[in-house]
Amino acid sequence: MTRKVKIGKVTIGGGSPVAVQSMLNVHHLDIEGNVRQALALEAAGCEIIRAAIPNKEAIRLIPAIKQAVSIPLVADIHFDYRLALESIAAGADKVRINPGNIGEDDHVKAVVGACREKNIPIRVGVNSGSVEKEILAKYGAPTAEALVESAFYHTRLIEKYDYDNIVISIKSSDLRTMMAAYRLAASRCDYPLHLGVTEAGTLRMGLIKSAIGIGSLLCEGIGDTIRVSLTDDPVREVEAGIDILRAAGLRGGVQIVSCPTCGRTEIDLVSIAKEVEEKTRNLNKNLKIAVMGCVVNGPGEAAEADIGIAGGRDCAILFKKGKTIRKINGDIAAELLAEIKKMD
Repeated sequence: MTRKVKIGKVTIGGGSPVAVQSMLNVHHLDIEGNVRQALALEAAGCEIIRAAIPNKEAIRLIPAIKQAVSIPLVADIHFDYRLALESIAAGADKVRINPGNIGEDDHVKAVVGACREKNIPIRVGVNSGSVEKEILAKYGAPTAEALVESAFYHTRLIEKYDYDNIVISIKSSDLRTMMAAYRLAASRCDYPLHLGVTEAGTLRMGLIKSAIGIGSLLCEGIGDTIRVSLTDDPVREVEAGIDILRAAGLRGGVQIVSCPTCGRTEIDLVSIAKEVEEKTRNLNKNLKIAVMGCVVNGPGEAAEADIGIAGGRDCAILFKKGKTIRKINGDIAAELLAEIKKMD
């Protein structure tokens, strides 16, 4: 089991619930736009927000966002240790910085000291494009072993100053490399692991790659926090992350079970399933809802569902826990949603 690390009010590792992250993508000079996006992410269920801090002007984002949302904020910093120090002073709950990229030992010591003073974690983030030249030369490519060696090189620079409040991410756009790297890291350390497929792509393929990579590792018990990286609205990243956790059995809420339809289907099951899914997405109930096309796939195959419908000829059968309740005529989705609303 990994050790526990506290990021603001959120704890990851040590058996804590897996936290969903995302990153703001509004230009850093647009303070109001970043605040709006942070609020939208929090409303969507994001539990940790990260913001890029490319220069001193971007520091202004930190207090503005912290005043607007109640979830922790991570300052994403590269190369300039002074930005890390200023971000910590401004109230960042965590910094993402690679110690090997910020220059002299005194720079690393200063950042570690500032983090120690406020008990702020440091995320070491390694990906295929950031592996040191010496390590690349050793392995010939950004292999899983190379990624892990690079990550541990950076953690040692922090540990050198007696600090171990560390989170590690080891990302690759190649699924097999990413999964192998995290498995290797999990076998060699107890630091919490931040899972993600970097540069996963646009919505469709990005979701598929992330679900395979992140979901598989979660099902193996690896991973303490996740970020689904999509070339899209960050709210989609949060929704995807939550859905991956639900599919892996690590998050409560509504789970929709629906059949793929066939020639026996005599209702517009696709539209019904989409409407039920959309209108129950943010429902704070642990329910399994079945939307089935016919009696063949109805109460029998979906007997474990808390509630569901099975299509008939321009009608549907409503059932609960496999037991038929009544026939529905007319607006099937509306009737099902009305019944769901009544349930505890």
